[in-house]
Amino acid sequence: MTISYQWLLQYLPEPIPVAELSKILTSIGLEVEAVEKAEYIPGSLAGLVIGEIVNCHKHPNADKLSLTKVNVGNGLELSIVCGAPNVAAGQRVVVAPVGTTAHPSNGEPFQIKRAKIRGEESEGMICAEDEIGLGSSHAGIMVLPHDAPIGMLAKTYFNIPDADEVIHIGLTPNRSDAMSHIGVARDVCAYLTHHRGSKYEVLLPPTLVPNKGADSLEIKVNIKAPEACLRYTGISIKGVKVTASPDWLQQRLKAIGARSINNVVDITNYVLHEFGQPLHAFDADKIKGNEINVQFLPQNSPFVTLDEKERKLNDNDLMICNSADGMCIAGVFGGVYSGVSDNTMNIFLESAYFHPTYIRRTSMHHGLRTDAATHFEKGVDMNNVIPALQRAAALIVEIAGGEIASGIVDVYAKELIPVEVHATYEYIRKLSGKDYSKDTIKNILSALGFVIDREDADGLLLKVPSNKTDVTQPADIVEEILRIDGLDNIEIPSKLNISLTKPMENDRKQRDKIAGLLTGMGFSEIVTNSIVNSKYYPERTDLVKMLNSLTSELDVLRPSMLESGLEVLQYNVNRKNTNLAMYEFGKVYTQHNGQYAEANQLALYLTGNITTQNWNAKPAPADLYYLKGVLQNLLLQSGISKTSLVYDEHGTSWKWKNEVLCTITQVDGKLLNSFDIKQDVYYGYINWDVWVRAIAANKIKYAEVAKYPAVERDLAIVLDKTVSYHDVQQITEQQKIDALKGFGLFDVFESEKLGAGKKSYALSYTFQLQDRTLTDAEIEAVMQQLINAYKTKLQAQIRE
Repeated sequence: MTISYQWLLQYLPEPIPVAELSKILTSIGLEVEAVEKAEYIPGSLAGLVIGEIVNCHKHPNADKLSLTKVNVGNGLELSIVCGAPNVAAGQRVVVAPVGTTAHPSNGEPFQIKRAKIRGEESEGMICAEDEIGLGSSHAGIMVLPHDAPIGMLAKTYFNIPDADEVIHIGLTPNRSDAMSHIGVARDVCAYLTHHRGSKYEVLLPPTLVPNKGADSLEIKVNIKAPEACLRYTGISIKGVKVTASPDWLQQRLKAIGARSINNVVDITNYVLHEFGQPLHAFDADKIKGNEINVQFLPQNSPFVTLDEKERKLNDNDLMICNSADGMCIAGVFGGVYSGVSDNTMNIFLESAYFHPTYIRRTSMHHGLRTDAATHFEKGVDMNNVIPALQRAAALIVEIAGGEIASGIVDVYAKELIPVEVHATYEYIRKLSGKDYSKDTIKNILSALGFVIDREDADGLLLKVPSNKTDVTQPADIVEEILRIDGLDNIEIPSKLNISLTKPMENDRKQRDKIAGLLTGMGFSEIVTNSIVNSKYYPERTDLVKMLNSLTSELDVLRPSMLESGLEVLQYNVNRKNTNLAMYEFGKVYTQHNGQYAEANQLALYLTGNITTQNWNAKPAPADLYYLKGVLQNLLLQSGISKTSLVYDEHGTSWKWKNEVLCTITQVDGKLLNSFDIKQDVYYGYINWDVWVRAIAANKIKYAEVAKYPAVERDLAIVLDKTVSYHDVQQITEQQKIDALKGFGLFDVFESEKLGAGKKSYALSYTFQLQDRTLTDAEIEAVMQQLINAYKTKLQAQIRE
């Protein structure tokens, strides 16, 4: 937020140097991020003077140049070489003497130096308007009226105000009470009252509305959406003349970065930044039926806004309508057909209180981030509605002419009930860490506008001022006291009390362990937004939709982590970073019949090559088997056993106690095309909550390293192609052979020589006992047991 220093001084009872003011603001929680000089025109015409051309004749060595003698006052005449085609003797002009700096409308500032131009001495410059920031024309020098005083400073002649100081404040979202010059002045006065011991009050501007004229223009107001509009006020003004604003008003707005439009609109913007209350001016002649209805319109109703764009309204967009049409998106943006134009003569001025939720939802949905919407969505002061309206009406009559044509219309949908908070002295001292006296507490709160409704031995029952929309509990009261006392004044205790932290929870330990394992395997951790675009899930009915979405493209909580990860893959692949292995811990969200579910997941993403090209090896592309190996390694390192593999249309899944533990799959090509990814992507996810339970259920067993050697055997079996390795794995495990320490598949062979529909698996086995060496006979017996099981249950044939 930006504050004009000169503007702010209008409301303070005494001037405060900008450096001191900056320290005060930062101390009370309005952190000053920067202070910049703001000039009405660059350079403020510093050093330029009014002169008279006494003599002018052609340059002897250049046809397009002239030699002039310019009287700049105090008996001083300057010799200046000028190239302007309209230069002539007797003219009053703006002169930049040697040493001054000119600030052109376009380009960098430059200093005027003594120079010789084609052999003739030049002691300054006769200025064109674009050379000093007063306009854009470079057709010739500025020629002033003959009565322009010779020797007068150009800054004085053109009535250029002194440079202002613009204070940039890093305002926190809860401080809606400080989103105006008067709001900031209120805090500064409270600070001065507390620290200087005498009462300082804000110098409020006059808000007396002129008497109503003879010509009446009554506008009826109906609030048809009381949940969204709690108060609506307005006043009619007839006979205004819409034109450019006076200089002082343009300068005030320009200092804070606001653009001047016309006198009526500028006044509403001025009062917004003065009081913090948004206003809107309607062309009263375009209010059909002399009636205003604050209401909702049907879904997808078309409405053309001030930027001449047609927008489709939601059925919860609050609208200001006349008896027939919508005129304005309430608190957000005006309509193109009802706004103030150069031809407007009669206006209806609006000042209202709109519910923050409705304004923010509409503003975000339509992408209209206006000053008015920003104020309304943070909460404005309902009791400020009338003073702001009166101030603006008085300024319009003063600046734009016309006369008041109605009384103030004031319609309440719901009256404001002051918030009451009870805070004990003990609580205030404990939470603040400072031993405040009772009088100090009461004085600070009174200076901020709090009303002490009741005081007892323990504390205070306070009525919160309506401008402090964020104060709802005792902790907020402590914050207000600390701010005004000064956050820098919090005492550092001589003794610090600490408590031992609890041991790291098992979930956090496991996350760190798995993250370390994945990082060691070449994966990189990513963090994506859990709010995604609903277009990714056109057929899902279990989406959790956002009530106040940031944009129309971020409107649901993700039911799957795949799509948010694909956005990251897309970003990298489009920038030629095609070999990616990534993981993310996150949450997924679903709902069914109003019942919401939230689950933790660990997602894995794999695409491109898993190894780079080397002098002795080609790059190895990622595939589903590599991702499966990653999951098996994580299972092994986590000590999770007794899992079963399931193959279905969703991919390959591991189950633990009939719960899906993790799943891997190859991402569908159609989905990849929608993300413009033209390479294979493999995706896996772990149901983290189930994973943690599986780890907790695991009982760790210790055994010494075997003293006796292991024996390895290989076996080749011929099976139907319909038989999977998973089937072989299950049959092998069902034999419950104690000596079998491990087995695996190391080759798959298919050939017509094996027979139609046949394939061969080459299997390896490792046998070992803790107490002795296995004999050949024992190993042969175990192998025969396996062979018989394969023949019986899988109709396998043994390849000799």
